[in-house]
Amino acid sequence: MVSSAVCIATITDDLFTEDFFKLIELRYSSDSVEDFSDWRDTINKGTTLGDYERLHLANQFANRRIRFVSDSDHWHKSDYWATPLESLGTKGGDCEDFAIFKYFTLKAMGVDENKMRLRYVRALLINEPHMVLIYFENPKAMPLVLDNLKTTILPADQRRDLKPVYSFNGQGLWLAKAQGLSTAKPNSGGTKNWTDLVNRIENGE
Repeated sequence: MVSSAVCIATITDDLFTEDFFKLIELRYSSDSVEDFSDWRDTINKGTTLGDYERLHLANQFANRRIRFVSDSDHWHKSDYWATPLESLGTKGGDCEDFAIFKYFTLKAMGVDENKMRLRYVRALLINEPHMVLIYFENPKAMPLVLDNLKTTILPADQRRDLKPVYSFNGQGLWLAKAQGLSTAKPNSGGTKNWTDLVNRIENGE
């Protein structure tokens, strides 16, 4: 296992070691080594930028390197939250995996996790549940939406095709409100998937 995988949220040099890349090649493929090298370089570049540039860098990287594939086809499970290593290593994931990958990439770049939420929405144009990553410059600001359906980052009030359901991050679970303000709801179902995901990241999956 890559025991230092949790460090993607803090110290990138501690994750991207020679042993790490050897394990990536064994676990996935030689092509994946290049993807992970590019991910490392993207994170390192992001540490030198402001948040707005970081958002675009992480959003573009994820949307270009990960293809959409359903959990049933990809993991043979009805609902599976892949770690960033799994999503990039297999070059695939569903909407939740895109959002999770962007969240941890931005956190590794230095974006404050209190400014980010994974938000469950209903995608009205396809009438399906969907997940996006949202970013708040400050608690009263209109959040920006990072999505894999529409790859341009837009303010939430310009995404009328998305109906908010609830949002959360590692600090708890929040019910979405009209202007993106949130109220804690720590016992909702998303916390189990989140806790399982974080545990698997810490175990190097």
